[in-house]
Amino acid sequence: MVEWITSDGLTEYQRAVDWMETRANAIAAGQADEAVWLLEHPALYTAGTSADPKDLTQPDRFPVHQTRRGGQYTYHGPGQRVVYVLLDVGKRGQDVRRFVRQLEAWVIATLAEFKVTGELRDGRVGVWVQRNDKPLGLMGQPQEDKIAALGIRLRKWVSFHGLSINVDPDLSHFDGIVPCGIQDHGVTSLVDLGLPVTMPDVDLALRHSFDQIFEADVK
Repeated sequence: MVEWITSDGLTEYQRAVDWMETRANAIAAGQADEAVWLLEHPALYTAGTSADPKDLTQPDRFPVHQTRRGGQYTYHGPGQRVVYVLLDVGKRGQDVRRFVRQLEAWVIATLAEFKVTGELRDGRVGVWVQRNDKPLGLMGQPQEDKIAALGIRLRKWVSFHGLSINVDPDLSHFDGIVPCGIQDHGVTSLVDLGLPVTMPDVDLALRHSFDQIFEADVK
C-alpha cells in the first residue's frame, strides 16, 4: 500500500529530508507503508552528488542545500510541485535503471493529461518539451525547455527524493544556477506554456498516472 501525503504551504527543506530519512528506514524495516509526498518548498537551490560549484552562478540569491541525491544543481520554490517518492525498489524488481525509467514515464504520462508532450533526451536529465512557439535555433532546430527534474537516492533498496514538475514557479529563479549542468536550453512550466493548470490539477494527474505506471509492479 502506498500512502499519499499532501502538504499545504511551504515545507522547510531540511525538515523534509529528515522526514524522508526516517520514513525510508521504517519502510526498509517493514514498519511503514511506501509513501508519495507532494509538497512545495520555499525558494532554494539544492546540490546533488555531481554538482559542479561553477554552476552555482548566484550563490547568495537563495539558501543552498547540499544533498546526497544524484544529480547536479536544481531549484525548488513556490509554484513547483515537488514529489518525494519513497518506494521499496527491492520489492519492485531490484532494477534501479528500470525504476528511473518508470519515474520518467510517470512524469510524461502526467504531462499528457494536459496534452503536453514530454520527451527524454540522451545526455540530458529530466523531461523536456519542444517549443514550437519560439524562434528556431541557430541550426534550424526547434528550441527545447526543461519542465521536470529527477534525482533519487536509494537506501536498503528504498528510494527517496524524487522529482519536481514546474507548474507555475517564478522561472527567473532558475537564473542563479545552471540547472542540472545544462547551459544550452531553457526552463518552462505548465503555465508558461499557456495552460491554466493548478497544483490540485497536477496532483490528480500524478495520482492517476502513478497507478498506470507503478501499481502492476508490486510483487
